[in-house]
Amino acid sequence: MELECYPMSPRPPDMVPGRQQRAWMDRFSNRHPYRCLPLNMANTTGWEILCPVGFTAEWNGGPHQADIHITPDQPYPDFAHLVSSHFSGGVLTMHPQYLFRTPPGWGMLASGPPNHVKDGIQPLVGLIETDWLPFPFTMNWIFTRKGRIRFERGEPYCFITLIEHRKLDQVQPVMKQLSSNPVMQGQFDAWNRQRTDFNKRLSLGDPDAVRESWQRYYFKGELPEEMGPAPAEHVNKRRLKAMRMGV
Repeated sequence: MELECYPMSPRPPDMVPGRQQRAWMDRFSNRHPYRCLPLNMANTTGWEILCPVGFTAEWNGGPHQADIHITPDQPYPDFAHLVSSHFSGGVLTMHPQYLFRTPPGWGMLASGPPNHVKDGIQPLVGLIETDWLPFPFTMNWIFTRKGRIRFERGEPYCFITLIEHRKLDQVQPVMKQLSSNPVMQGQFDAWNRQRTDFNKRLSLGDPDAVRESWQRYYFKGELPEEMGPAPAEHVNKRRLKAMRMGV
């Protein structure tokens, strides 16, 4: 399976597999958020498109295109084709500068990098039918208040991942009582007993609990013995491929 990436400029931005690191996660004591596997997996389930030049954008709160003023850190060829005030209304438009083609049935979800926090501006999310679309899309951010924001050189401004979105129409949400699934109920009850006991021992300063610090069942894809065997297909690290040159 290939994701075809056709450059739309002589110097397209770098595109790299999603990176796990986030500045706000690094600032926590003991880098605690990295213990959250769902965060780590979201951060790495896709590819980052990186800003080739740093710039500042300032919005005065007005409704017009001219109300956003954009200044690159240094002269950059075709800067206006990288970032612009295209849609007005406090929306900053950035161009991935690739035309993407996905296999039949697969679309592309374009967003800001997951769990990457930027003060004063919010990424907008788009789902694109890249299995047929013959032209590129834009990545848009909207100011949440008037003021100034920055994108640094090398900072991801677009995050892309693939999704078989047409199959979602076939999904029927069904509400069920947990008691209707005895196996799942038994596993949940066992986990809940383990969790409650661990937190109680941790709060009382039990040396074994303090040394363990946190329960790693989900991170390691393990289940307490009474819950049964762990799933063999558990994934706790994403290993996406870097872009290579095609013919």
